[in-house]
Amino acid sequence: MSILPGIYASQITGHLSTNSFESIATQTVGAGGVTSVTFSSIPQTYKHLQVRGIFKPTSASWIIAYFNGDAVNTGKYSEHDLRGDGSTVAAEATPDANTSYFILGISSAANTFAVGVTDILDYTNTNKYKTIRSLSGMDANGSGNIDLTSSGWRDTSAITQIKLVINNGDTIPQYSSFALYGIKG
Repeated sequence: MSILPGIYASQITGHLSTNSFESIATQTVGAGGVTSVTFSSIPQTYKHLQVRGIFKPTSASWIIAYFNGDAVNTGKYSEHDLRGDGSTVAAEATPDANTSYFILGISSAANTFAVGVTDILDYTNTNKYKTIRSLSGMDANGSGNIDLTSSGWRDTSAITQIKLVINNGDTIPQYSSFALYGIKG
């Protein structure tokens, strides 16, 4: 017996809602690019946050994040990463990273769009560190990669600001777009 996913999902009641996500802000990069994209004054009324993004870097790179104005080299971040490109798989862990590996598509090729969805769990909870999970990838006409990352921010502060930058210091190019959503609890 075969159960089609759509039919199965339509039988679920109670815990799924089409209005669980609320748009908080969207930023699309204009001509000339920018050095960073910042979401600030984030409402503290949701259970979780989600960032969705698309960008087209000019060199092999990815997006990283800082929370609440943290400076580089704070050592408050950690990450685990699993990625594949169709022929090889790689994994790594960085227990004392200087930034959140908030990866939106490791673009292994210049001028190739990369996309990603990142969840920031329990961002308002001041009794625990924050957990971040990302799923991202890019396609270059048959080649590309997919990346699954989990990160931690070892701080109990509620997240009120997210700053996105490219890991190698490049400018975030024109037409890149990032959207912040609140997920209801």
